[in-house]
Amino acid sequence: MFENYEELNEMQIDVLREIGNIGGGNAASALASILDEKVDMTLPNVRITGFDQAVEDLGGAETMTVSVLVSFSGEAEGMIVFLINMEDAKRIMSLLLGGSAEDDDDELSDMKLSAIKEIGNILAASYINSIASLTGLRIDVSVPYVAIDMVGALMSVPIIEFGAIGDKLMFIEENFIGERGNLNSNIIMFAEINTLKIIMEKLGIEL
Repeated sequence: MFENYEELNEMQIDVLREIGNIGGGNAASALASILDEKVDMTLPNVRITGFDQAVEDLGGAETMTVSVLVSFSGEAEGMIVFLINMEDAKRIMSLLLGGSAEDDDDELSDMKLSAIKEIGNILAASYINSIASLTGLRIDVSVPYVAIDMVGALMSVPIIEFGAIGDKLMFIEENFIGERGNLNSNIIMFAEINTLKIIMEKLGIEL
């Protein structure tokens, strides 16, 4: 029986990786629909890592990043944070809304922020839906919250929310390959420990 992410065994971690892989496939399909073009993806790199390492992997605490945070509740509870660097955010918005990636050089317009929020919401929902479809659990999703800040500040939200039960999280690195360019994204998923146990039980994995 595990009480935090550090105590997960390799089989249990593999289950989380598979959820990440399925969610990534769903996310690629959703992104293809948004962009109205074929989107492939590299095999997601799904791993259990610490908060500090996640911050480092995202470019360091002072790297400016766009994040979309979505909480989920119901029969499974937790949080998903979709993160994309500023350059990629501007580029993907230029594809969606027209213009060039150099527009709004210092900040993203309200229209572009709204579009990023919708993309983040759809991608995050892809992962939540993968959990729901695999387990049959009823899961509700919150309204997405979008923020632009340094990685260290953005990561303080899940740290405050979940740090009391351990300093590990699921970190998913993805590269979506479209006809007009690539999108590198990172998704951080942190489920409550009781939620992890329910997921494992539903999938017949020994605790």
